[in-house]
Amino acid sequence: MRAILTYHSIDTSGSPISCHPDVFAHQVKWFASSRVRVTTVDELTRLPATTDAVALTFDDGFVNFRDVAVPRLLDHGFPVTLFVVAGLAGRTNSWDDGPHRATPSLPLLDWSALARLQEQGVTLGAHSQTHRRVTRLPAAAVEDEVRGCADRIEAEVGVRPSVFAYPYGHWDAQSAAMVARTYRWGCTTDFRLLAPTDEPSTLPRLDMWYFNQPGSLDGWGTRAFASKVGLRHVLRQTRHMAMSLRGVR
Repeated sequence: MRAILTYHSIDTSGSPISCHPDVFAHQVKWFASSRVRVTTVDELTRLPATTDAVALTFDDGFVNFRDVAVPRLLDHGFPVTLFVVAGLAGRTNSWDDGPHRATPSLPLLDWSALARLQEQGVTLGAHSQTHRRVTRLPAAAVEDEVRGCADRIEAEVGVRPSVFAYPYGHWDAQSAAMVARTYRWGCTTDFRLLAPTDEPSTLPRLDMWYFNQPGSLDGWGTRAFASKVGLRHVLRQTRHMAMSLRGVR
């Protein structure tokens, strides 16, 4: 059983993008128990489907990734990918601003901090230029968000990213084609385990917000655990379809 896991912020706010530091510490302890193999996105895709393995990814590039997550992960030698919003490095997650905001305003790592993390072994991935939904943009803007992000990261830290995460997990044929031409892998928010038939440009991930209870990962590799993931996948699809019908995207 293989999966790419998604985190955003490690904080105590309880928001939809937050994982409590104590919960995260418990999960890292579980990863270190040898129940699963912790590896990179690249290696995960090449492992046999029967391997119990995960790849750890963090979206957005919050300062608390460096302050809270990195020390625990690197202490265990775990590889991790950080998806960077290139055009907003050193600023805040302003893309969530609005009257119905459900997430805290949080600072983003600047380029000097990102370069130091890369030196420590963190893989920097791309998460667009400005965190806009690429499905709402004309072709030229999609190219800037997708390819321009890779160009900016390479210019700032000297290494071109090989993996992209779609903002909000939204993608369409146009954006997926652009990602396929620019990166080796693309990551969505499609809540599924990794399957041998998955397209490289639209890999699924499991949002760790759904595993914030003690013992929620203990069934990893079992049929019961796969069934729970499958049920959550269906529920999320149903919710997204209902939102689309109401004109909420």
